Amino acid sequence: MGDAIGQMLASAVGIAISPLPLIAVILMLATPKGRGNGIAFTAGWLVSLAVLVTVVVLAGSGGDASGDHDGPASWTLWLKLGLGMLFLLMGVKQWKGRPKEGHAAEQPGWMKAIDTFTPGKSAGLAAALAVANPKNLVLAVGGAVSIAASTASTGGKTAAAVLMVLLASLCTLLPLGLYLLGGRKSAKMLGEWKAWMAAHNTAIMTTVLIILGAKYIGDAISGLTG
Repeated sequence: MGDAIGQMLASAVGIAISPLPLIAVILMLATPKGRGNGIAFTAGWLVSLAVLVTVVVLAGSGGDASGDHDGPASWTLWLKLGLGMLFLLMGVKQWKGRPKEGHAAEQPGWMKAIDTFTPGKSAGLAAALAVANPKNLVLAVGGAVSIAASTASTGGKTAAAVLMVLLASLCTLLPLGLYLLGGRKSAKMLGEWKAWMAAHNTAIMTTVLIILGAKYIGDAISGLTG
């Protein structure tokens, strides 16, 4: 199980520090329907991510992703190589698309309309950000493939998949937990989180994508040439 957890950890952390879901849930919690919408958003995020990770792990494990006793199957290494290159390209694109100095990034349309959302729309937005957002989709698939390719038992892979979903969902679970338990005092802290993540969005995601790209490419080359 340790191998499976170690392989998926970087991807799970990469999803967890993605600024968009954190900003979205904080904005929702600040609206009159904050409690209901925040819970719906978090539930939608958890369920969507869990379904995606489960499907990929089951498909990969069924395809003999673990290979022989010496290491993962070669197809998983080629897939990780492709994902690594994709991460690098996404990191470069993220950096090139950063706002010019002194200019704030333009807010997406859904952020401006978030105070009109219903719980259903909130859950739908969470699903879109979790599995339809290209960055999170690639991160989730990469982490799930790493679990499938590990030498862990079925129970170990299951535990690793559950842990991956929980870690990757900290961006929604932590703000919601703080809101529900912290009362009025939580508003200031959540506002500070949102402002910091919005200001450093480009730098955060560029760093994450470049590091993951280098790791995936390194792991793939090591496995293919070993």
